This record gives sequence, structure tokens and C-alpha cells, in this order.
Amino acid sequence: MSMLNLSKEEFKNKFKNGKITVAVYGQGKMGLPLANVFAEAGVNVIGVDICEEVVENLNKGINHITEEPFLSELVAKNVKNGTYCATTDGKLAAEKADIMIILVPTLTDEKGNIKLGPVYNVAEIISSGLKEGNIVITEATMPPSTTESLITIFEKSGLKLSNGDFGLAHAPERTMTGTALRDIKGQYPKIIGANDSKTLEILSGMYETINNAGIVPISGIKGAEAVKVFEGVYRDVNIGLANELALWCEEHNVDALEVFESANTQPYCHIHTPGAGVGGHCIPVYPWFVINSSEKLNPRITKTARELNDYMAHHMVELTIKGLNSFEKSLKNAKILVLGLTFRGGVKEFMKSAAIPIISELNGWDADVYAFDPLCDETDANRYGAKWAEMESYKWDAVIITSDHVEFKNMDLDKLMKNVNIPLIVDGRNTIDPVIAREKGFKYLSVGNFKL
Repeated sequence: MSMLNLSKEEFKNKFKNGKITVAVYGQGKMGLPLANVFAEAGVNVIGVDICEEVVENLNKGINHITEEPFLSELVAKNVKNGTYCATTDGKLAAEKADIMIILVPTLTDEKGNIKLGPVYNVAEIISSGLKEGNIVITEATMPPSTTESLITIFEKSGLKLSNGDFGLAHAPERTMTGTALRDIKGQYPKIIGANDSKTLEILSGMYETINNAGIVPISGIKGAEAVKVFEGVYRDVNIGLANELALWCEEHNVDALEVFESANTQPYCHIHTPGAGVGGHCIPVYPWFVINSSEKLNPRITKTARELNDYMAHHMVELTIKGLNSFEKSLKNAKILVLGLTFRGGVKEFMKSAAIPIISELNGWDADVYAFDPLCDETDANRYGAKWAEMESYKWDAVIITSDHVEFKNMDLDKLMKNVNIPLIVDGRNTIDPVIAREKGFKYLSVGNFKL
């Protein structure tokens, strides 16, 4: 069935009545929720993934992204209703589908070099089954111009985009792990940029069906790609600014959070919260899409913010050393408890977690490093160079908080005090009220709040 010969209303009727087939390539943390939101809306969905075990379980209604709220129930329901199935055969999925969505990971290495191999591999597979009237959408976040670079691959099918044989678009995912279903269904409007007005019209009808917040059309594909990238760059740069101002506050013995909160009472000021660093698959990655794709421009601010945010993990170790030294204790052989292995609270994700470089540097100082995280276990701690311990396991010389888990925010400080040799807390996520911590007898240090 040709999507491009339908009116918007004709398409929406067929979509709601299960006469459209959508293939979603990548059944991970973003792709699986998207596929099942579509399936819940009544459309026939084929989830494509390279992992045979994942596919086998999905076809039994078993969700492997267990940390995503409500997803397990949704997958089981859609499989039972027959609106969702999974396969490793991407070519067959393309042959059956009317619309194909690419939502595979796009990452960088430690030097910021972009890894787009999975995207290009999927494009090759889709081209082998692409048919006239199909539409291909990239939802994976990529450097602007990446989607259009796939045109030559898709045209290996013998179809020509310039002739209107198929449609191409970018509609960036705007979701977070832990709230993916909520986000897809309408937490934010859907951004869409397409190669022509007809493709844009059809996709507006499709995303309007599942997203209560509506759509925001963009005049071109490259602009739509830039939207998601710039969202991440904005966050990273502003966090970098907050961290720099917090370091200034440390130097001048000023409470950064007090200053920031007061400054933010002015509606044009929104200074972010400083901390131990920036983690996850998005914010610390997307600046490199701008930095490494710039030919004439030197993105100075973007680079500086990225470097500063990466530096903050080292600064946490600096604060720990200064705190221990104030008790005439060296870091060597000090028994350190790192609270948090994940990059943020409530989500078991380790990408660019501040805990990883902090543990590594502490080990370099010959500290005795332990870790605890309510979402993790001994295997996770060992993987990143720490020994596993509960908070009550030993008498600690310092406690470093690197994740904002609710368990840490509600920590019993009286109980903790009974399990320390040295009452030192270095809080990289502003999880604990410094006034209360100091009243309990702790020496409390955080980024921008340095009082020895």
C-alpha cells in the first residue's frame, strides 16, 4: 500500500483500523516503548532487533526493559492482542511494512568520535525490502545531515527519493529512561521534518494519533535533527556554566545554591544545579555531534562546557582529599564509600556515570574503595573497580554521593554517623540538606558549598 497516495484522514483511518504496518528497528530502551505505543493504538507493529534471545522473549510477551514502568504489561497485552511481534529478519520486516522507523543507539567513543554504524547497517537492510510508497523515519538522535546521507543507501532499492517513490523524515525521540511511555504519549510535542509536504502530512497524522501534545513541523530534515541535538547541547552548556560559577563560589566562600536560587527569582535567569558531572546517553554525547561536524566554526562554548563537566568528577576527588586533610587523614588507605553507581537516581544506567572516573581516581590514590547503589549489586561494583558494601558494613572515612537516588535523599544521618570514623560527606548531587548534615556533626562538602 502506498502511503503517499493517501490523504491525511485516509491514512489516520487505516492506521487506527490496523491496516498499516510499522516496523521499528531497534527494540531497546527507546525503540521497544515506541513500538508498543503504536501497537496499543491498533496498528500492526513489527519490532526488529539483532538479539535472538530478546526477540524470542518478546514474542512470548516477555519484556527485557524491566526498569521501564508499565512496559511489561503493555508488551504482554499487545502480543496477546496480535498487534505486536518481533523478529531478527529486518529484510522481511521491511517487505511487510508500510513505514519503517530507525531507532538504534548512536554513541561516541571516549574521544567524541561518532559511531553511526548501526544506523547505516539498518539502512542497508531496509533498502533490500523498500517498496514504492513506503516512508522511512529516523528517530535516533544523530548529527544533522545524517538522515539525508542515507538516501544513496535507500536508493539501492531502485527507487528515487527525488521522484517521490518513497518518503524520508526525521522525527527525533524525546524520551527519558523511566518515563518513556509517558513521554511518547504526550509529555512533549513531536518534532517532524520530512523531504516533502506529502510525507510530512502523513507523518503528522500518524504521530497525532499517539501523541496528545501534537506535532511541531520543521521545514526540513536537517533542522529536525538539529532540534534534538541542540536540546542536549543547551543542557550541557548550562550545566557547565553552573559548575563554573559554583567553582567560583568555592573560591570566594559563597554558597552557590543560595546564590543560584536567589538569582533564579529573576524570570530571565535559570542557572542550573552544579554537580559531580553529566551522565547518560544524551547530554554528554550530543555536544560532540556539533563539535565534530563543524568544519569552519570552532564551537568554543560547547567544547569548554563539555570539558568542564567531565572535570567535575576529578573535582569530587579534590573535595574528598581536602575534607580528609582537614581531619589530618590522607586519601591513601582511607576507607571510602561511594553511594551511587548509576548516572542518575532511579535508573540503572551507567553511561558516563560520575562514579566511574571517581572510583578510578580514588583507586589511583590507593584508597580502599567501596560502592553501594540500591539498583545494583556486587557484580556492578566490581566491574567499575569498587568492592561492594552496605552503608552499615564498615566504619567509613568519607562518604561520596554520586547519584540522586531517593534512598540517599532520605538517608538516616544519625544511623550513618554510627558507621563513620570520620564524619565527612562529599555530596555530588545535592541530595542532603547541608544545614541538617552539619547540625548532625558531619563536615559536609558539595560543589559550590565548601566549608572546612
